[in-house]
Amino acid sequence: MAAALAGTLTAAGLTTAQAGQNGENRSVLGSCDDDSGPSALLTIDYKNGELNSGIPELTTTHATADDASYVVASGADHAVAHKVTLGDPAYVSDGAPCSESATNDVHEGKFVVGDEQRYEFSVLLKDWKPFQAGDSESGDIIFQGEHAGGNQPSFYLMTKRNSIAFRSPILDLQSTVVADFRPYINGWMHFRVDVHWTDDSTGSYKVSTRMPGESQFTLRQTYENVKTFHPVNPADFGYLKWGLYRPGQTLEKGDVPTRIVHHDDIRVLDISRR
Repeated sequence: MAAALAGTLTAAGLTTAQAGQNGENRSVLGSCDDDSGPSALLTIDYKNGELNSGIPELTTTHATADDASYVVASGADHAVAHKVTLGDPAYVSDGAPCSESATNDVHEGKFVVGDEQRYEFSVLLKDWKPFQAGDSESGDIIFQGEHAGGNQPSFYLMTKRNSIAFRSPILDLQSTVVADFRPYINGWMHFRVDVHWTDDSTGSYKVSTRMPGESQFTLRQTYENVKTFHPVNPADFGYLKWGLYRPGQTLEKGDVPTRIVHHDDIRVLDISRR
């Protein structure tokens, strides 16, 4: 279990984890919500105003534009913004219009077969142009649970027309989890994805949302008895990515030229002992 190997920092004095060995100012690693709740393996909250939230191992973006990723003021502290402009090679990452942050080199941000983890994050669609009849129907991916090794993701959340959908592409699973995000443009939407990572058909996905003005999460979709860890190419672990990935979008197809998304309060929690 990666949760047991994550080396979280607790009052019991467990060994310092890989991503917490340099003693720099950084986001919380290995804290606990309370005595009865799941333990937090990783919290990325951008409170210190740094693009890597104080975690040197955190991948920020491979796009070269100065504003492909940047920190913005948010409430009492900060959030991260990712921007992609179509047709400009400075907003291309790994051959696609994309700008994302990732935990591929952060020990606490990885998952392996057997893990049971919760991923929480907040998303703000900045000045988002809504879909109108006749517009391109291409979707924008805003959060991924990625297999390492250049594989397709296990799951992702994406804007699709004026909704937000959860999708597992290899399993051909898709469901709408936010029916209409237009009332929440420029507001913070909150998501929770619980995953039991398995390489057989005993795994599960559970997706919940909390919209602006709501006090609690609402379960939107559950997939039980599915194989959640399923890389096509060999891979020993997976990791998280957030930002903006615009697959297959071009100016010639009439896609929106520039999109910007904000993320904050990304958390990885161990839910194996709930």
